[in-house]
Amino acid sequence: MDKARIDRISELTRISRTRPLTTEELAERAALRAEYIASVKASLTSQLENTYLVDEDGQKRPLPKKQ
Repeated sequence: MDKARIDRISELTRISRTRPLTTEELAERAALRAEYIASVKASLTSQLENTYLVDEDGQKRPLPKKQ
């Protein structure tokens, strides 16, 4: 997610503190927030997929997935 979209989320939050948001602004903020959350989840998933555990023998094993 780029900086401009994150700034827009922040801008809409600041606006909501001074006046109620219009329905279009609420929908835009909800869509941007959903995109941001998806971006964070994808980043975390990628990081965890590239994480390895090293056992006592020095062998690397991929991090097991939780059910």
